[in-house]
Amino acid sequence: MSNDTKFADTYNAIPAPGYAGDVNPATAWKILSEQNDAVLIDVRTRAEWNYVGLPDLDSLKKKVALVEWQVFPTMQPNPQFVAELVAALPDKTAPLLFLCRSGARSAAAAKALTAAGYSSCFNVAEGFEGPLDAEAKRGRVGGWKAAGLPWRQS
Repeated sequence: MSNDTKFADTYNAIPAPGYAGDVNPATAWKILSEQNDAVLIDVRTRAEWNYVGLPDLDSLKKKVALVEWQVFPTMQPNPQFVAELVAALPDKTAPLLFLCRSGARSAAAAKALTAAGYSSCFNVAEGFEGPLDAEAKRGRVGGWKAAGLPWRQS
């Protein structure tokens, strides 16, 4: 069993094709708290960061890496996404936790960094806001915010 598999097992990551696995927001917080080299990468757009809010890692003395997977307002894929992260994150074994609104873009980002040679890429499956609730609102039934994890409005 590789170290990366042991790590994923330790944190009960749900296996996923193309990357290390999916974790819920509480597990992502646990990894960020326990692993000094763990990095949270928010792949939402600048508009989402500014208007919806951001995870707050100040109590962990960490900063969220902000790199758009799709560029607002066109929502075209960011052609510099992988290059920006490779330049910023030289340790290809560090746990990387990818976060978007609800878990789709972040899964694609985790696959892209895994393909670039990073071994511990995890998707925060519920994202920052989670799925729609019965009233078609986000942020109430799943995700970083609904889990009561620290966040701030810009």
